[in-house]
Amino acid sequence: MTTATYGAGLPSIPASALAAPIAEVPAEPVTAAALAAPTGATAAGHSTQAERVVAFARAQIGRPCVWGAVGPGSYDAAGLTQAAWKAAGVMLPRTTQAQWGAGVQVSLVDVQVGDLVFFHDDLGHVGIWSGDGMVIHAPGPGAFIREESVFYAGESAIKGAVRPA
Repeated sequence: MTTATYGAGLPSIPASALAAPIAEVPAEPVTAAALAAPTGATAAGHSTQAERVVAFARAQIGRPCVWGAVGPGSYDAAGLTQAAWKAAGVMLPRTTQAQWGAGVQVSLVDVQVGDLVFFHDDLGHVGIWSGDGMVIHAPGPGAFIREESVFYAGESAIKGAVRPA
C-alpha cells in the first residue's frame, strides 16, 4: 500500500477507514495532509462549542489517566471526552461505545475541531480532534493526558469520528 507522509513520516489513512465505522479493504488513500487541512463550513454552533471542548481538554493535559475516572483530578478516555463536552453544555454517555452513538458519524476527511475520534475495532478508545492531525486523549492507566498525532496507535487503529449533537 502506498502511503504519503505527514510530519515525522506518519502514514496516510485509507479512505475506506475514514468513511466507514469499521475499516474494510482500503479503496483509495487519503493523505494525512488532507486531514490536517482546515475544513469548510462548520455545523451551526459547533465552532463555539468546539473551542470550549478543546480548551477544557487542553487544560487537563498532564493529569493522570486512571481507569474509570471522570475528573476532576484524573480521567479515563471516555471520562475526558464526557467532561470536555459537558463544559460546552452537551451531555455525553459514559462509555466510548455509547459515545459512538451520541452524535453524527463523520468521515475523518470532514472532521472538525472538537469531534470525537474513535480507535480500535471495539471502539474502546476515544479522543478529541484538536486540529492539524492531532487529538487530545487519556491514553490509558499509568499515562498522562496528552495531545498527540491521531496516528499515535497506527493508521489501522483509527475507526471513525462522531460530531456530538
